Amino acid sequence: MGELGKLPNIGKALEEQLAYVGITTPEQLREAGSKQVWLKILGIDDSACYNRLCALEGAIEGIRWHQLSQEKKDELREFYKSVKN
Repeated sequence: MGELGKLPNIGKALEEQLAYVGITTPEQLREAGSKQVWLKILGIDDSACYNRLCALEGAIEGIRWHQLSQEKKDELREFYKSVKN
C-alpha cells in the first residue's frame, strides 16, 4: 500500500478506488475533500455508501470514522441522502 493506505480507514480496496479516480496522495485527498472524492468513487462504484463517505472524511481528519463528531456525521448523512435519493 502507498501513502494513502497509511491513513485511518483507507484499506487496499479504497486505496485502489482512490487511485482510479486520480487521488494518489493524502494532500490530493485533503484538497478535494471527502464529498467530491466520494462523488468520483460513486461514479465508478454504485455501491459507494455512507460509511465510505465517512471513511474518507475520517482519513482527512486523521481519525477512525467512528470518531467523527455527531455534527460532521449528520452533515455527511444529509449530503449522502441528497445524492442517493
